[in-house]
Amino acid sequence: HGKIKRYQPKHQEQNCGEEFTDILEERRRTTDLGYALRTFNPQPYKGAPTLSTSDLNKAVLESQYLCYIIKEIAMETGSSVEKVKEDASRILKEMSHNLQLGFIRLMGYTLNKVFKRLYRSIYVNMEGLNMLQQAIQESPVILIPNHRSYVDFLIISYILFTYDIPVPVIAAGIHVAIIGGLLRRSGAFYIRRAIGSDKLYWAVLLEYVQTIVRTGYAPLEFYVEGFRSRTLKSLVPKLGMMDMVLEPYFKGEVFDITLVPISISYDRVLEESLLALELLGVPRPKESITGLFKASGVLQEDYGCMHVNFGRPLSARQLCEGKINWSEYNLIPRNLPQRPTAETQDCVNWLAHLIVRTQEEGSLISPWSLMACLLLQTPFTTLTEEGLQWHQLTEKTLWLRKLVLDFGARLNWPDSEVMSSTVALHHSIVHHKEDRIYLVQDEDPARQDPLSPEEGVMRMAVVVLMLVSYRNQALHVFVRPGILATVGLQILSLMNGHILFSCDPFFCSQMSSSDFEEACSLLQKCGAVHISQQEVIVLETGLEVLSFLQKLLQPFLDSYQLMFRYLCEKEDHVFTEEQFLPDVRNLATKLILSGDLCTFEVLSSDTQKNVLSALRRLEAVTKLRVSQQKEYKVNKAAVSRTGDILCKFICDIPVTIKFFLCVLRIIIYFTLLSLNILIIKCLYCG
Repeated sequence: HGKIKRYQPKHQEQNCGEEFTDILEERRRTTDLGYALRTFNPQPYKGAPTLSTSDLNKAVLESQYLCYIIKEIAMETGSSVEKVKEDASRILKEMSHNLQLGFIRLMGYTLNKVFKRLYRSIYVNMEGLNMLQQAIQESPVILIPNHRSYVDFLIISYILFTYDIPVPVIAAGIHVAIIGGLLRRSGAFYIRRAIGSDKLYWAVLLEYVQTIVRTGYAPLEFYVEGFRSRTLKSLVPKLGMMDMVLEPYFKGEVFDITLVPISISYDRVLEESLLALELLGVPRPKESITGLFKASGVLQEDYGCMHVNFGRPLSARQLCEGKINWSEYNLIPRNLPQRPTAETQDCVNWLAHLIVRTQEEGSLISPWSLMACLLLQTPFTTLTEEGLQWHQLTEKTLWLRKLVLDFGARLNWPDSEVMSSTVALHHSIVHHKEDRIYLVQDEDPARQDPLSPEEGVMRMAVVVLMLVSYRNQALHVFVRPGILATVGLQILSLMNGHILFSCDPFFCSQMSSSDFEEACSLLQKCGAVHISQQEVIVLETGLEVLSFLQKLLQPFLDSYQLMFRYLCEKEDHVFTEEQFLPDVRNLATKLILSGDLCTFEVLSSDTQKNVLSALRRLEAVTKLRVSQQKEYKVNKAAVSRTGDILCKFICDIPVTIKFFLCVLRIIIYFTLLSLNILIIKCLYCG
């Protein structure tokens, strides 16, 4: 097997440095049936034994580790070993995949038809795919895509089947009777969403995953973020599966494990309106055959292009060198359960965050993401009443395009007409009329009664949150210089060189100094500031950049302030999450109607839950363990103090600033520590 054949046409994305190939172009020239029934001859891991699905399950049940746990549970519960083993067998049957080539072909036939209807092109970087093909033959491979759409679950298998690469087994969190059965036969294995303290389930899952890794049975695919991001921004990685797949390497059961980050970028996401509705508290529709027929309307829509960027394979052996104490693993037999040490947990945590950062760096920023950033900084009345002039939007977008390229991001800018075409693509959010851009304000023609003001706010919030989600696709590019622009320069001007909060517990979080160095470097590179050994000067030409970055993060600050206000004014000290989310939403709706609040993002359950998470880390809110309900107790004094600190960050940019670099470094270091909890958590959490 040589290098993968490169189909035409090919195109070079701006600032990517890599060649992307449209894999749908060849599919459009061949029959769907011919594609599905062609010879499939993948080259598997060279050390992998030939195992059927039943052989894999048998190896799991007969493993020394699972037999040890079964005997231990039998002794603890007083049950017989046979009874516990039957329970383990039932768990494995519920969990395990049933990968069959016939169903892979059926899935390929179906997806070929669907993808050609949904997408203009699906671009894949062939260099990354060639490296993946080679890596699969040399060591067990873990595929780790980002997760923004249900399409993520299908596209990787489709691409690998297309290029004769072994299709992966995929960790999935859903199990629907009919659809789940089809996906199971296509390689999905299912994990319960809530496992709790079920010792036997954890043991079966651990052994099942690690048997796949140890044997090199197939590439294993999972989402390090754990869940699909409903906001299209990166989530804090979950470490459970990451720890499971790496443990065979830590124990010396395999020589190396290859991690492959995959970045999937969409021009338009299929579930855009459903995601916005979920964030506003509308229950997600249940998956069903009826739902499939209702969803058939999506096949009539245009979803633009998709880019799948297979990252450079990462060697766990090289990455973990010097970070793991191997002697601790040598002292305990491999078949015995072993808690990961703090050192191992730190290493796994570092690797997981590295994967997320690599996914972000590998994603392609679309023109629509840049336009969404700018539209959200436009006064709301302009977008709903008089409209934003088209030439203003295009000129500003071209300015932002240059800034993004200065910041080193990958940009998808195929031609000079891309701005017009991308606005037409997102007709569900904006419309272009008489050389002006307006937010879509659809009215239900079947509705007899007029909308109440509150209903009007919620209907408009759906459109705004859809726009927010596309802005979030570019957020990782701006977040570090954005924090520096929003906080660092303002704090310096407010404090005249004095450290204001250095003893406050607000600054207890960890923040890499490299983030600060990167932010300074990017601001200097784009010409916003000049940095020397003696001073930092904000240049006149940089004021526009700093203003944009501050406005980009302003909705998060406003949202946090509102929720701090709610918690401080609330009579009760104890509340449930079910109370908190609608109460904050109602308060925000009233303030939006009165004109006292400009951001709709505070209506999002994602933002609201991030506040609770941040305040729990600050110990201003504590979770009570009295019932199954998520109950919290608020420390109003701590919340008020946190709100006062955050309020100091909300002010206008100074027109001219000139400060000594040593003072800048000290103050911004502490400031970045604090905002890591309140802003980084807000931007990156789900």
